[in-house]
Amino acid sequence: MASNNHKYLDSLLQANASRLSPVLQDPEAHRLQIIYTQIDRDARNKPVFTDFTFHLSPKQYFYPASTVKMPTALLALEKLNRLGVDKFTPMYTDSLQGISEAVTADSSAADGQPSVAHYIKKIFLVSDNDAFNRLYEFLGQEEFNRALWEKGYASAEIRHRLSVSLSAEANGTTNAVRFEKDGKQLYRQPAQKSNIQFSPRHDEAGTSHMANGRLVEGPFNFSAKNRISLSDLHQMLKSIIFPESVTSGHAFRLTEDDYRFLYRYMSQQPTETTWPAYDSTEFHRNYVKYLLAGADKAVQLPPGVRIFNKPGWAYGFLTDVAYIVDVDKGVEFLLSATLYVNKDGVIGDDRYDFESTGKPFLRELGKIIYEAEIQRTRKYKPDLERYKLTYDKQ
Repeated sequence: MASNNHKYLDSLLQANASRLSPVLQDPEAHRLQIIYTQIDRDARNKPVFTDFTFHLSPKQYFYPASTVKMPTALLALEKLNRLGVDKFTPMYTDSLQGISEAVTADSSAADGQPSVAHYIKKIFLVSDNDAFNRLYEFLGQEEFNRALWEKGYASAEIRHRLSVSLSAEANGTTNAVRFEKDGKQLYRQPAQKSNIQFSPRHDEAGTSHMANGRLVEGPFNFSAKNRISLSDLHQMLKSIIFPESVTSGHAFRLTEDDYRFLYRYMSQQPTETTWPAYDSTEFHRNYVKYLLAGADKAVQLPPGVRIFNKPGWAYGFLTDVAYIVDVDKGVEFLLSATLYVNKDGVIGDDRYDFESTGKPFLRELGKIIYEAEIQRTRKYKPDLERYKLTYDKQ
C-alpha cells in the first residue's frame, strides 16, 4: 500500500504523543503498524481515498487472531451466492472423529437452526470462535486460501480453526455440511482434505513461552499459525464499505442485500440484539469496538457515530480494522492498527497488557484521528445514507 504523505500522520501522532504513551515511545518493540485513509467525496458523492501509514511493515508478523473471521464471512456469503443458497437456510455440519462435533441445532438463533447468516451475526457482534470454525469448515482450507489469493490477498494464510488445539493435518480436514429447507436437501458438501503445501515461514514473538504447562526459554514459533497483513485486512474492509472502489477481479461477489446485512452486524452492538441474548455485563455495547471506544463499557460515543469493524486479540497482539462514520457531522474514515503488548515477554501465560496498554492506545488513536477529521475541510459534504441503519432487536 502506497502512502501519499506519511509525514502528516507522523506529525499528528507526535503532536499527541502523551496520549499515546508508552506505545509511541517505542513503536518497534510494540510492533506498531497503522493505516489511516482519508475519504473525500466529489460532486457526485464518489469517494476519493488518501492513505497515510505509520511503521507499516508487511513482512513483520503479527498474529491476526479474530480478524481472519472477516474474510471468512465474506467468502461464505460469496460461496452461497455461487450455490444459489440463501444465507438464512439451515446449515448442518457433520462430525469429524477427534476433530469436531456435529452441529444440528443452534439455541441462540430465533428459529433454533444454525445458518451462515447467524454464524456471521455472532462473528461480528461478539467475535464468536465456534461460528468462525463452522464457516472455515464450510469453505474448506484449500478453497478458503485460494479464493483470497485469487483476489490479490497474497499475504493470507488461514491454516487453522480457533480455540481448539489440532494438528496441521486435522486443520486441513474439514467436515461435511448440508443445507436443508422444509425437509428438502438443497446442497451437500462432502468432507474435504486440503492439498495446499504452505511455504516455509519463520515467524516468532516473545522471549519465552509456555509449553505443556512449563516455561520454555526462547521465542514462540508462529510459523504454522494464521497470517494476513494489515494492508490486506484494510483493503478487504475498504472493498466491502466501498464495493465500487475495487476492480471486478478483486471484488467479493456479494448482493446488495449481503452488504446491508454485513453493515448491520459489523456496526451493531451486542446490547441491540435479542437473538442471541447476550449478557450485557460481559458483552457490553463497546465489547468489540477498540478504535475510538477502547472496548470500554463506560465510553459513550457521539450519537452520530457508528463503527464498522473487526478486531482480534490473542498472544499479546491486538488489532482492529475499522470504518468509522459520524452521520451527524459528515465525517468518515478508515483506520487500521495492530500492536503487541506483552511486557513480560512470555507467550501463552495469558498475562498480556491489553487492558493497561493496548486498549487505551487504540481508544486514543481513534479519538485523535476522529478529532482531526472533524476539523478537516471538505469541498463536498458526503452523503452517508448508505450507512444509516435500523438496529431493531432481532
